[in-house]
Amino acid sequence: MAAITRLALTDFRSYGTAMVSAGTGAIVITGDNGAGKTNILEALSLLAPGRGLRGAALSEAARAQGAGGWSVAATLQAPGGEVEIGTGTAASAPERRIVRINGAAATAAALGEWLALLWLTPAMDRLFADTPAARRRFLDRLVLALHPGHARETIRYDAAMRARTRLLTSEAAPDPHWLAALETAMAEHGSAVSEARTQTVAALAEQLAGMAPSPFARPLLALAGTDAPDLALALARGRAADAAAGRALIGPHRADLLVTHAAKGEPAARGSTGEQKALLISLILAHAELVASRSGSPPVLLLDEIAAHLDAGRRAALFARLEAMGSQVWMTGTDPALFEAVGHATRLHVQAGAVLAL
Repeated sequence: MAAITRLALTDFRSYGTAMVSAGTGAIVITGDNGAGKTNILEALSLLAPGRGLRGAALSEAARAQGAGGWSVAATLQAPGGEVEIGTGTAASAPERRIVRINGAAATAAALGEWLALLWLTPAMDRLFADTPAARRRFLDRLVLALHPGHARETIRYDAAMRARTRLLTSEAAPDPHWLAALETAMAEHGSAVSEARTQTVAALAEQLAGMAPSPFARPLLALAGTDAPDLALALARGRAADAAAGRALIGPHRADLLVTHAAKGEPAARGSTGEQKALLISLILAHAELVASRSGSPPVLLLDEIAAHLDAGRRAALFARLEAMGSQVWMTGTDPALFEAVGHATRLHVQAGAVLAL
């Protein structure tokens, strides 16, 4: 099982320096609102490809914004032994991400090959009523845990798409050969992106269908906005429309994850906030179990304020399910009493920019 056993923060958000030691199971972090609990989860989320659970600019994570860099370093207990991973920025280049794995320079995409991370935050409680882009980002996080190369394919697709858009919108007569090359790259990498998403949604739907009855509602999944049969040809034919729109109008960047409340037969977006959160929890749990069955190592889960709006029965059911799964789970909350049903755990308290072991 992959687990983060040591976390070191330097000039990150509210922390000048902080060191956290954790076990491989549940880690419960409590503290007042604004104490810095979510900052710890955000630091952990940046040990995966992407911009973390807040989706913020890299410079915003610095303790003194605009005046310095920051770093997040961790010891990862992996099946093959300990791995040292880290990321951060330098003061001279606040928006350039630095990544190191066992002391060697690496790309952000490479982090996905060492650690599968998934998170839930209060801001995601209305994910199903949010934009397709938000659901796409969520889906890609699910995909990454099963297909570590997904981040690399997505980055290459996005780079080719941006270059094509610049060419279409900045030149009166763009080079057709260069456009064709970029469209071929979009088709190649876009096909890999779409295939990984399709496989993940199908596998997750099967996992959900086989789950035992649960206090959390079961979602039905579908993927919309899939590619044209020949994306390169479709892009070539759509150059004029894309130039006028200032963006590519077709491709996997237009995909959407559709979620339906199975028992009600209604789109998840129509449900109450509580119903949507229950569907989201069910989806996350099923995904973690799927990853565990496929890879032998469940993803690390980051659950921010997860117990706040669950009754005692659902809290107990959630904690029991997480313990049975064997995932390392980092959970935050203001009230320690909410986590009384958690069995053995590393319990931490955050106050005044310090992380204290309880």
